[in-house]
Amino acid sequence: MLTVYDYAVIAFFFAFMLALGPIFKHFSKDDSDFFRGGGQMLWWMVGGSAFMTQFSAWTFTGAASKAYEDGTLVALIFFANAVGFFLNYAWFAPRFRRMRLVSPIEAVRERFGPVNEQVFTWLQIPMSLVYAAIWLNGLAVFASAVFGFDMQQTIWGVGLVVIVLSVAGGSWAIVAGDFVQLLILMAVSIVTAVMVLGHADIGGLSGLIEKVPSHHFNWTEVARPQIIWFWVIATFVKQFLILNNMQDSYRYLGVKNEHQSRKAALLASGLMVVGPLIWFIPPMAARVLSPDLAVEFPTLKNPAEASYIFAAMNVLPIGMMGLLVCGLFAATISSMDSGLNRNAGIFVRCFYHRVKPESSSKHLLVVGQVMSGLFGVMIIVIAIYISKLEDLDLFNAMLLFSGLIAIPYVIPLVWGLILKNTPPWSGWSTVLIGLLVSLSIKYWIDPVWFSNMFGFDSEMSTRETNDYYYFFGIFANVVICSVWFLFTSLFNRSASPEHHERVEKFFASMRTPIDFAREIGEAKDQVQSKTLAVLCFIYGGFVALMSLVPNLPSGRIAFLFCGALIGGVGFLLYRASKKETST
Repeated sequence: MLTVYDYAVIAFFFAFMLALGPIFKHFSKDDSDFFRGGGQMLWWMVGGSAFMTQFSAWTFTGAASKAYEDGTLVALIFFANAVGFFLNYAWFAPRFRRMRLVSPIEAVRERFGPVNEQVFTWLQIPMSLVYAAIWLNGLAVFASAVFGFDMQQTIWGVGLVVIVLSVAGGSWAIVAGDFVQLLILMAVSIVTAVMVLGHADIGGLSGLIEKVPSHHFNWTEVARPQIIWFWVIATFVKQFLILNNMQDSYRYLGVKNEHQSRKAALLASGLMVVGPLIWFIPPMAARVLSPDLAVEFPTLKNPAEASYIFAAMNVLPIGMMGLLVCGLFAATISSMDSGLNRNAGIFVRCFYHRVKPESSSKHLLVVGQVMSGLFGVMIIVIAIYISKLEDLDLFNAMLLFSGLIAIPYVIPLVWGLILKNTPPWSGWSTVLIGLLVSLSIKYWIDPVWFSNMFGFDSEMSTRETNDYYYFFGIFANVVICSVWFLFTSLFNRSASPEHHERVEKFFASMRTPIDFAREIGEAKDQVQSKTLAVLCFIYGGFVALMSLVPNLPSGRIAFLFCGALIGGVGFLLYRASKKETST
């Protein structure tokens, strides 16, 4: 499946990503630089990174399998992300930046106090490490079954790239890497979609619409309308919560000011609108090209997860499959390195610094580098351990765990940004209430009542039952946790004067515009643009040179397009670097 040219493309990708750490090492002088770019990053870097961190290899595997089986319905998850990012733009992003913090969990301390800071710290770090290990293991399993890569070598290879990026370059290397990876991802995705539509058995967009199963566009053929609409609403509610809470404020803590934070959010929102229109064409086309992918990928537990790759295999020129594999790796790396840097920042700022408050910024920088490396090794070890578990369905176990914890975890972190008259214990107690609600739904609330309420004439299918647990869990947690959080406001007067003073200061900070010249002083606009421009020229030039590989004219044009797209963005950045420092 992969040629020597594909392996050359993959090798260049890994070498390029490894080089980013040393290149951006000198950008980090203290812990603020290392964890949030010193609050000096420009909107296009932050917006691209925000998009990439909400994106993973699951889009090309798990989400692709849903597109293969169910069609366009899965795209609503990404449109929900677009709405969530737009609400970042409209209200949340400026307030996130104005918090003037280095680590997102520091916001929990400012809003709810030190006890909540530790509760949310030690909920977040273990969950993130296990999630990252599952993503890494899932990528290795997929790469092994589809491309024949060695699983452990894949885990170590991707893991070490993430560690070097995070330890050597910190947030600067991570965000810059995310931006370049975004360009690679979008370029190869556009080419794949266009070439798939041009396949003789597809016959363009109109041919695809005619040939896919009718339920790919008529969603009520796969489940009852009530189930579908509740699922859709729950998905939009969930993504709003996931993208607009204190924990996820980390996306905007590093941008220069609130104006640029809004532009970053708008960029991420726009990419989330455009992306699904491109990504789900290949897996839907794969349904036409091969209605039974088990024949093509007999070793995969869920062959539909290879639907995107299968479609690409049929149309991409020699060498471009390697670029697509780089896109898969990039999607996982972008999620892992950002999480690694964020977790190290949480540990250093919210635990280590509390234990040793006399530590200097440079000392905290060193501790952050050490913890980034340690957490990276832990992720690799956990991923290897997971790969050896044959009987335990750990992936589904983690989905259940995230369903029990994720929504209760973020609800107080959303309401805490909007309402200030609640006592310190409103944070951790809301999480506890949500956990009890989730357990009750999973083990004691029978979905039969829902079926009876809407007068279903038959039992719900397995798919409908799973969807029920998904949307009912979200609705129940949102309603009950929100009511509980509001209820705690009745006890706010009993809180200490220190709590009231701290909360007033927190909300006053979110209302106060950033004065960059006074608060930060040094601007790195030109060096950011120039450095990224050079990186785009290097990568775009390499991709353009791949047009020399023996291919049909269409294949050569595809490489030139990808190279021109990446290099063209580099040219725009180079022009920007020649202008005066922006505000």
